[in-house]
Amino acid sequence: MTALFSPLTVRSAVMRNRLWVAPMCQYSAQDGFAGEWHHVHLAQFASGGAGLVIAEATAVSPEGRISPEDTGIWSDAHRDAWTPIVAAIRSRGAAAGIQLAHAGRKASTWSPFSGQAGSVPAEQGGWPTLAPSAIAFEGYAAPREMTPAEIDTLVDDFASAARRSVEAGFDVVEIHAAHGYLLHEFLSPLSNQRTDEYGGPLANRARLLIRIVEAVRRAAPEIALFVRFSGTDWAEDGWDIAQTVQVAQWAAEAGADFFDISSGGLVAHQQITVGPGYQVPLARQVRDAGLAVSAVGLIDSGAQAEQVLADSDADAIMAGREWLRDPHFALRAAGELGVTAPWPPQYERAARRH
Repeated sequence: MTALFSPLTVRSAVMRNRLWVAPMCQYSAQDGFAGEWHHVHLAQFASGGAGLVIAEATAVSPEGRISPEDTGIWSDAHRDAWTPIVAAIRSRGAAAGIQLAHAGRKASTWSPFSGQAGSVPAEQGGWPTLAPSAIAFEGYAAPREMTPAEIDTLVDDFASAARRSVEAGFDVVEIHAAHGYLLHEFLSPLSNQRTDEYGGPLANRARLLIRIVEAVRRAAPEIALFVRFSGTDWAEDGWDIAQTVQVAQWAAEAGADFFDISSGGLVAHQQITVGPGYQVPLARQVRDAGLAVSAVGLIDSGAQAEQVLADSDADAIMAGREWLRDPHFALRAAGELGVTAPWPPQYERAARRH
């Protein structure tokens, strides 16, 4: 038995292995509804042996979408669109997760398929954006600073989205507090210049996230609750790994079970040196604080993923682009490591070389 292909239980969720599919936006929804593309896209990873498949950043309110083509779960009708997709993932042996999100000042942007960049004008389907402070992301429209009442509504929106996620059958809910979206914007001093109880000292900047973790835990007491952090802004005077570790500890005390450690996305002037496994050291520092974590970022082989776990750098591996290249990444990785993985019966003939 390898570390990568050993099971992992997080609260009520049981993952058959530790090679997981990270959330990846598809920009293929209409009015927030997941559809046929999402069904096939996500179910194929479960057929390919993933232990956990997490659906893309899914907005808790219409204005929380990154683009007009992003998925949502702000109504029971949206919940019902997700239900058969969840069933398809689980029927193929994988656990199903959803990433709950609000894009903040990076909302209402053109999808990457549009050939355009920046914010979508209102006359073309865009909407005004919200943020902790009225500071624009470079090249995007300026957001409006959120009021305390809007912050309270946001907390309720996350709780309602978590409840609907449970009703749809998801095993895991991940709160998106990374990549420059709204909760990350509250955390980083580069985007949060508030002077009220949500700005200034670290405890204030983390207040909204902790409130949301608490509200989600109340709404979904048995769900496995993940939080995705950017471990650093890769920018001077910004969010960093020491702050990440502290806030992750507070989030764990508030009810979070597991932490998904990525990085960057808050500011256009970030300076990142990218290479294989470049974010793994960030995950390791959070894990060294006694928390369960996944590592993500240019991990593309079974041997590399196994080594990260063998070195105690993380408890699980998230991958993105490698799953897009090969939707059967886990089955391939098992072969690389000499492990017998459970192939779908329909595919078993391919497990035998002769």
